[in-house]
Amino acid sequence: MKKVEDLDLFRLSHSLVLSIFELTKTFPEEEKFGFISQMRRVAYSIPMNLMEGAHRLSSKEYRQFVGIAKGSAGEIKHHLLLVRDLKYISESKYSNFLPEYERVSQMLTKLAKSLE
Repeated sequence: MKKVEDLDLFRLSHSLVLSIFELTKTFPEEEKFGFISQMRRVAYSIPMNLMEGAHRLSSKEYRQFVGIAKGSAGEIKHHLLLVRDLKYISESKYSNFLPEYERVSQMLTKLAKSLE
């Protein structure tokens, strides 16, 4: 099996973490402990759970962490919708991020199925 760092899924989710960190730099200061903190945590939990799961002793454990990562992908999709509606990000930024998280979610589903 490939190292988790070599998976397209890991590379894409890591890249999205970096993008979320950049995006949240533009949020109002009062969101420092709100959306900024929460969105960053949720974003980095996806590749973090992939890495942790891959280092577990069984595919069953790995699959569990993939499931947690999939939940985080869903959570960040809602965060993006909410910050768009609050006008912290533009419609175009929202439209750029959403398909990437949809893709991550689909890739996580495929990875989970491969670990059954």
